[in-house]
Amino acid sequence: MLGWFKKKIGKGKEEPIPVAPVVATAPPPAEELAPTQIAGPPPASTAPQPPPAKTAESKEGVLQRLKAGLSKTRESFLSKMDAVFLGKKVIDAQLLDELEEILITSDLGFRTVQDLLDEARRQVSRQELADAEALKRFLKARILSYLQQIERPAELVMPESGPFVILVLGVNGVGKTTTIGKLAHKFKQADNKVLLVAADTFRAAAIDQIKVWGERIGVEVCAQQPGADPSSVAFDALEYARNRDFDVIIIDTAGRLHTKVNLMEELRKIKRVIGKKCAGAPHEVLLVLDATTGQNAVSQARQFHEVAELTGLVLTKLDGTAKGGIVVNISREFDLPIRFIGVGEKMDDLRDFDPAEFVEALFAS
Repeated sequence: MLGWFKKKIGKGKEEPIPVAPVVATAPPPAEELAPTQIAGPPPASTAPQPPPAKTAESKEGVLQRLKAGLSKTRESFLSKMDAVFLGKKVIDAQLLDELEEILITSDLGFRTVQDLLDEARRQVSRQELADAEALKRFLKARILSYLQQIERPAELVMPESGPFVILVLGVNGVGKTTTIGKLAHKFKQADNKVLLVAADTFRAAAIDQIKVWGERIGVEVCAQQPGADPSSVAFDALEYARNRDFDVIIIDTAGRLHTKVNLMEELRKIKRVIGKKCAGAPHEVLLVLDATTGQNAVSQARQFHEVAELTGLVLTKLDGTAKGGIVVNISREFDLPIRFIGVGEKMDDLRDFDPAEFVEALFAS
């Protein structure tokens, strides 16, 4: 991993164009969280900057926290696997059949499980897998390879000029608003000027929640009255941001039920309006999914991907499920990178997704 986002080398920011501001809520400066120190001297420009590189100690700490967050999945997955392997001197058909059931119930997905087991049977027939431990090493290496085969780059890529616009989608209850707040915090720690946009106007509580997060982490929030047209809110926010030198704009959307055609059409409209107002935007379309919902998350991703052309996924509540294999399943199904995973309630529990760290934590003894 080169970092969770990077900036394209190109022209500087566009010249600001004076516009009439929309109503925005500025955070009280006294409440601002202390940003993480940036490695090296501060840059001369105000271009977005990546967070500092992880030290060896911090990497170990990340792995330990990830292990804790995946404990339910790991205990279910490994304990069942070890029970099947116990006392087995050789790999036989019965062992592979039992392993298939374990992998499927871990939500790895039918296609992924079939690919794994087909290759395992070929290697067993060629005597390349001699025992249960060799089979376990094979599974670990192959699952990692699946997560690393995604064509889209793992890092968020900043535009050559202007703000980085992120559109965040997801049904009610998946942790979308919390994810937005934690993501804004990550950008703020990297010394970026962040604007949150409360375009979920269907629920007054959603607007209030975004404002609370803005105050908590020390960033501005653009909001209008409940019931306002979400596309207009997004348009006005981008107009407000043009002469204020924001680096990152994160736009919340309503918790749209993926079975509601009219709401999905509204989502298409928001995306069109953003693109007309800011060329190339949204630069990132993130879908937040609740890992505890299993195969329903796959269905949601399919529907949203057809409507909004997703660029990345965020899986929340991995600490609350024994079926963390959904990470592998959904990433392979849509050839989309997992940008972040949620493994707890703390501000820093929105982890940058690193396939190697994830697989290491999943198979850790």
